[in-house]
Amino acid sequence: MSSRVNEKVTADLLPVQRRSTPMFRATRAMIGPLLRFTFDYRVIGRENLPKDRPYVLICNHLNWIDPWSLLVLWPVEPRVHFLANPENLIEHRVHWAFVRAVGGYIPVDLKHGSGPTLFRHVDRCLAAGGVVAIFPEAAYGPREGELQPFKRGFAHFAEDNRVPVVPVTLSGTKELWLRRRIEVRVGKPLEPGAGIDAMFDTARECMEAQLPPYVDPGGSKPFKDFLTHLLY
Repeated sequence: MSSRVNEKVTADLLPVQRRSTPMFRATRAMIGPLLRFTFDYRVIGRENLPKDRPYVLICNHLNWIDPWSLLVLWPVEPRVHFLANPENLIEHRVHWAFVRAVGGYIPVDLKHGSGPTLFRHVDRCLAAGGVVAIFPEAAYGPREGELQPFKRGFAHFAEDNRVPVVPVTLSGTKELWLRRRIEVRVGKPLEPGAGIDAMFDTARECMEAQLPPYVDPGGSKPFKDFLTHLLY
């Protein structure tokens, strides 16, 4: 079966919706307290999140903890969906069953990139009232306080579906240790209508403005090294 056929089958089986599945609520109820105990989260601008409409969430990307942090800190609904490779999701039967029950994935064929199939899946999610979350850098940033070049897909998604873009910045996740301060800043929604180029430029400028410069918070290096080895 080709990757495109696999992607279509996967997309048809994955739930994209505004409401959260019972399995996601249960999983979040278990993981949320653990993350909040392990790290010292601070959220600034939570009032900027749209409450009754779909939107595209963009965020810088520093570490594996970033999507988990967003899922724990964001409202349980509308459901946040991340792009994911469908071939990896269906390799193991138990994993695939769990993914389907939890939801929150939009399949992307990495061999063909952001082609029309991906746009169709994103449109389907936004039309259902869900949130599409994207890391436009498409890779981990090398250091705190800096942004890498962005991919333009998020601006197309927002303008095509007439939904806002919410710029979010994370700081403190590049190096992790117990009670590490992780700050999340939520910018004001950027409304569509000015065009793809204007949306792209404005979103990038907003994220650069709200991303705090990196300041080394110190901490116990032996414990930092221990936690890094434990998590990785």
